[in-house]
Amino acid sequence: MIHMIGHAIFGLIIGYLARMVMPGRLHGGLIMTMIVGLVGAWLGGLIGRMTGMYREGHPAGFFMAFIGALIVLYIYSMLA
Repeated sequence: MIHMIGHAIFGLIIGYLARMVMPGRLHGGLIMTMIVGLVGAWLGGLIGRMTGMYREGHPAGFFMAFIGALIVLYIYSMLA
């Protein structure tokens, strides 16, 4: 349970930082920001494993999670 709360807080922080950097007005509240951060962390980890930055089973670091969240926000802004 505490592990899940930690992931949610990490996703919220990453999503919030990505939204602050991304230009333009993006719609969505607290939950959407958290989801963007969580999906961004997953994407950042995937990119990191594909490029050899992380070993299999290791989570994304803060920087790659942030990069992943920016990619997710960009795609979201193009679709919305």
